[in-house]
Amino acid sequence: MNYRDTVNWMFQQLPMYQNKGNSAFKKDLTNTLSLAKHLNHPEECFKSIHVAGTNGKGSTSHMLASVLQEAGYKVGLYTSPHLKDFRERIRINGQVITKPSVIGFIKRNKAFLEANNLSFFEMTVGMAFDYFAKQKVDIAIIEVGLGGRLDSTNIITPQLSVITNIGFDHVQILGNTLKDIAAEKAGIIKKNVPVVIGETQTETADVFKVKAKTMLSEIYFADQLINTIFETDLKGAYQKHNLKTVIQSVKVLNNLGFSISEQHLEKGLLNVVDNTGLQGRWQILDKTPMIICDTAHNKEGLTSVMTQLEEEAFYHLHMVFGVVSDKDLQSIIPLLPKHATYYFCQPNVQRGLDAEILKKTFQNYGLIGSVYKSVPLALSAAKSVANVNDLIYVGGSTFVVAEII
Repeated sequence: MNYRDTVNWMFQQLPMYQNKGNSAFKKDLTNTLSLAKHLNHPEECFKSIHVAGTNGKGSTSHMLASVLQEAGYKVGLYTSPHLKDFRERIRINGQVITKPSVIGFIKRNKAFLEANNLSFFEMTVGMAFDYFAKQKVDIAIIEVGLGGRLDSTNIITPQLSVITNIGFDHVQILGNTLKDIAAEKAGIIKKNVPVVIGETQTETADVFKVKAKTMLSEIYFADQLINTIFETDLKGAYQKHNLKTVIQSVKVLNNLGFSISEQHLEKGLLNVVDNTGLQGRWQILDKTPMIICDTAHNKEGLTSVMTQLEEEAFYHLHMVFGVVSDKDLQSIIPLLPKHATYYFCQPNVQRGLDAEILKKTFQNYGLIGSVYKSVPLALSAAKSVANVNDLIYVGGSTFVVAEII
């Protein structure tokens, strides 16, 4: 199989959360542990940092990778989902995994993957760990896919665990209270491994304190400890929380024997996009008119992004918007601007919500717009009527953003 054949096989033959949603999530690490054994435990061959959280874990992971790269380390980075190409999920020093490496991994292990009915995410985690081990990275930043305790990435014993924050997302899987969700995320806290919590939240702080005490882990609440923040090339206002998380994490890493100077920290934070290839976070696509996209897709993420959007100067606002079908619309629609023209679209994944349904639901809240057959057509329609002083926002789902960057 060539690269396209290989990736198509991965996408089509096995459950994939990106397309299937909850039915693709396995509440069990048995498959991942079996694959790790089959691969001779590559996860034991490199140091790692494990990053969980409802919002900000992707940005935090990329920031940490950028800082460590500036400090001279060979840095693996595993994140999900991808925006354009599957290989974005697995990087070393910002460079995506090679096509031959993807093809070779599947070719060598296809019989095992099929015989054990591994999910898309399980095999991808195995591929990442195998690649990082073979390439002898100094350290890998591993972003949790979903939750923490039962996530496929949770077979590692990292140098540091990081939990950015807790919000209501994937409640069908993780629980419908912040405490329940926090307990799932706290599953990445390992014995004698320090943990950095990004944001202190009344409902969840004790969950993390109790878990850390049980695991004999030092716990640090970044927002209580960090007062000085540095500039970053990631311009979303919400990044201030992630910055504090990263700065505290660097302090802990230095205590563990890493060598990261303040200059490395400053340069790393200023060059996240160049160093890691991160996209889709308050990304400016054009300036005449201003077009901004962001992957925020839940209540907490959208609250911050919509606040920042209101602070922008524009004559009229155009909202290109689409979501996945399991999205709790009642929690996010009240956050969205009423004095805007909406361009409803369905992201091109199986989980995408029909744009007609989206339009009808929005109309109940007084948000008016038209339906378009695709995300690119919706953006094209907005661009055709917007004047140079208007602003076009594209978002609602990672998968909407993926289609236009």
